[in-house]
Amino acid sequence: MASQTALMSAELSRRGFLRGVAAAGAGLALASCSRPSSGVTEIVFYQSKPEVIGYFDDLIEQFHQTQSRVRVRHDATSNLAGTFVRESPPDIGCLNYNFEVSRYVERGALSDLGDMPEAGRVLDDLQPLIDVTATYPDRTSVIPYSLMAAAVLYNREIFAQHGLVPPTTHAEFLALCDALTAAGVTPFYSTFKDPWTIAQGHFDYAVGGMLDTTDFFRRLKEQGADAGPDAPVTFEKQFLEPVRRMQELVGYTNADAASRGYGDGNLAFANGQAAMYLQGPWALGEIAKTNPDLDVGAFPLPMTDDPADRKVRVNIDLALWIPERSTKQEAAREFLAFLMQPDVIDAYNAHALGFGVTQDAAPVTDPTLVELQEYYDRADFYLGASQLVPQSIPLQNYTQSLASGADPQRVLRTLDADWQRLAFRS
Repeated sequence: MASQTALMSAELSRRGFLRGVAAAGAGLALASCSRPSSGVTEIVFYQSKPEVIGYFDDLIEQFHQTQSRVRVRHDATSNLAGTFVRESPPDIGCLNYNFEVSRYVERGALSDLGDMPEAGRVLDDLQPLIDVTATYPDRTSVIPYSLMAAAVLYNREIFAQHGLVPPTTHAEFLALCDALTAAGVTPFYSTFKDPWTIAQGHFDYAVGGMLDTTDFFRRLKEQGADAGPDAPVTFEKQFLEPVRRMQELVGYTNADAASRGYGDGNLAFANGQAAMYLQGPWALGEIAKTNPDLDVGAFPLPMTDDPADRKVRVNIDLALWIPERSTKQEAAREFLAFLMQPDVIDAYNAHALGFGVTQDAAPVTDPTLVELQEYYDRADFYLGASQLVPQSIPLQNYTQSLASGADPQRVLRTLDADWQRLAFRS
């Protein structure tokens, strides 16, 4: 689905360019590769998130209207790793801050943005999330642009019909699930056919609801090559109880979860086939396509019996960066400064259902996400554990096996062995 969307967006961009050539002088945003006029610098902007390719095309056009020194070409299709290997990376990027980008950070391939005023506007509470993913000594390699907060989506109407309210403790959550089951309602809908939905949902919620994931991965990395089953910090030692509780939740899900994918889940939840859904805000638009009037709320999954332990799962959905090898860093910085203007970045996050990352960010207004604002304001959030495991380790497949009832100790020992091998090679 995502690849089809990207192809459609690429085709629309191509058509837009052809129209621009035909209407010479119209100055459309997708200035694709005609030679720029004298004194004009053309930069390449790499942003490939399918859902917002068109949105950024519009922002590029707005930027062009504010000045005539810099022209931006939007690249959503190149192989990013290939551009760095060929030593011709884009001049500026805006991507999900995960392990794909972290390798460029750790190798010093991204320039220092610490002197930009925009870097100083970022919320201090986000710095630990950035640092635990990747750092380079004495360098601000990325500036966050958008943060997604994920929690338990719930059908407010179903809750009201059965006199239920969002739980504040794990015991209350289990009692709520029992009450729904007794009333003939499926407590929550799961889509185990797509393993990423388990990793970012059931697994991340269970682990993050019981552990400080930032601290865990910091200590795990500090062990270096000494990581292993006998080390103080291991997946088996620290993740075992959360994973057992995760498996307990599986008993409250739909019986056909193993054969259902993400699209099935959005449709089923939209049609009222379950009271809850372990998905992030990215699912809200898909749910609304089927049932735009569905009243959806959100609450953090309580995994302990202390209400103060409730937190929401977050990930830095987009972050801005400028490669060291760009020969047009000054122009790229000018575009970055434009994207970080309060009215521009706030409008983007409102559109994409993201939370603001700056000290002056506007609060969310989406009726579902407003329930999570208080947790975000208090920094009661955690980075999903699945975001911090390199893709060379098949964590998603492991979580899929856990959802199917695999022995958690065996799976976590395998994960420890994978991490140990990776640490030894590093």
